[in-house]
Amino acid sequence: MDARVDRLALPVGVIATLATLLVVFYYPVGSVLVGAVRVGGQLSLEPLGAVLGDPFYADRFGFTAYQALLSTVASVLVGLPGAYLLARFEFPGRRFLRSVTILPFVLPSIMVAVGFLAMFGRTGLFNDLLAVVGLGPVELTFTLEIIVLAHAFYNAPLVTRLVTAAWESVDARRVETARTLGASPLVAFRDVVVPQLLPALLTAAVLTFLFTFMSFPIVLALGGLEFATVEVWLFARVQNLALTEAATLGAIETALSLGLIYVYLRFEAMQLGAGGGSRSIDREPLLAGWRSLVDPRRLALLSYGGVVLVLFVGPLASLVVESVTTPEGQFTTDYYAFLLAQQASAATGTVQPVPAITNSLLFAAGALVLALPMGVVVSVVAARETRGSRIAEALLTAPLAVSGIVLGLGMLRTLVFGTELFGHRLTVTGPVAIVAAHAVAGYPFVTRTVTPALSAIDDRLVDAARSLGASRTTALLDVELPLIAAALVAGAAFAVAISIGEFDTTVLLAEGVDSATMPVALERYTGNRSLGPNLGPATAMGTVLLAVTTVSFVVIDRVGGRWER
Repeated sequence: MDARVDRLALPVGVIATLATLLVVFYYPVGSVLVGAVRVGGQLSLEPLGAVLGDPFYADRFGFTAYQALLSTVASVLVGLPGAYLLARFEFPGRRFLRSVTILPFVLPSIMVAVGFLAMFGRTGLFNDLLAVVGLGPVELTFTLEIIVLAHAFYNAPLVTRLVTAAWESVDARRVETARTLGASPLVAFRDVVVPQLLPALLTAAVLTFLFTFMSFPIVLALGGLEFATVEVWLFARVQNLALTEAATLGAIETALSLGLIYVYLRFEAMQLGAGGGSRSIDREPLLAGWRSLVDPRRLALLSYGGVVLVLFVGPLASLVVESVTTPEGQFTTDYYAFLLAQQASAATGTVQPVPAITNSLLFAAGALVLALPMGVVVSVVAARETRGSRIAEALLTAPLAVSGIVLGLGMLRTLVFGTELFGHRLTVTGPVAIVAAHAVAGYPFVTRTVTPALSAIDDRLVDAARSLGASRTTALLDVELPLIAAALVAGAAFAVAISIGEFDTTVLLAEGVDSATMPVALERYTGNRSLGPNLGPATAMGTVLLAVTTVSFVVIDRVGGRWER
């Protein structure tokens, strides 16, 4: 019986995962791709030709790539000094600082957008500080600059994390050999260190370009239609029920994204092959006596710290400060009272805060139930490295290459509007559709945390358990599972945090106000100016969302953080 379970467990898990993905991902996304080459039931390239030949859409694709390129350059410029600081210097709090670079990944993007409006808006904290020294005001809202800054907020930490890991894996013996042969420190850095950093830097740059190319809430909230990217325009087409045009845009965007994912995987493979068996370069103390205070490198890093405070801490601090401050700078609780009034309101169409919070938590729990086993199955397939496992892993992690708007559009076309099957019309709507979409968004992050932990397990431990009579299932439960428990918890926390902050598909699939989540409620409050010219109600809701998200981050850092290098 045990042998039969051992033999069937993984195939059944893979089939169940593929079946789930077939229903909630491949079929919906496939319908979008087919919709781009099909008119009236007939194969046609007319929709593609109409979009590709339209100067307006050529301009949108060009602008989308342009802002993604600027965002990538800004993210690299901001992220590289951070990698240098973390990899080359030792100081109190270095480990904590490295740990919090993961924070942007779990922050809802619509909340960060409101934070940037609160920081850099005309009545924001940045202009308040400028006014103190007699400068300003500076108007950055609805400009390309604020979009690029917000993208750097999200992606510079990604650059920092990837390059720091590569820098720490540089073999000190190779640097010492170069110096022994007469190379100056600069030449040794150029000829030994830089080539080992390049794969990680290129990986981070490609990922940043991909993420900013598909960016939606940031551009929607900070740029509007004036700076609309393909993703924002795709959303506008869905709202106007121009579904064929939206499908064509989504198909072209997905094809471009898949190409970028392929480039990313190539660079990632180069990075994985570069490490192993090395001795890391020793870190220098950041502060070593008064002479270090006049060291140009350390002074530059100190200046960098000021930039980091403004760019990363400023928007979140502004969000909280603006939620309890009037435009004149006086303390107020009116914005939280507004949330309570919304809760008590019986007006049709009112988004109430408590149901939004409840929905977010319930959807996150439901998404976790789906995402965790799916992510573990993909990790087991990836870690075993058997024949065809790479192809299976690529197929099972395809959701990383598809934007939330494209997935939401596909789910609208297939599951929400219904599909005929054996004479019956099947529909999946409301909370069930949202939970499925959140699970698809979350399980790749479970995989990305569990796979390294599974791969690191010494096969001899499992073999020893098997030689003592344990079945494969018993060895999995008693040996492997305890060793990856921390990674599992971290992956679960990621899935929950991703679900709580998910906006792209939720804003399309939420029916009325009953299925609204915290990010959707926040977006609805952004346009509310009933209490003044600032973003009071939105900042209050954003602060609530920040508090809930922070709990998830604490779980990641305190419970699951032990798997970090």
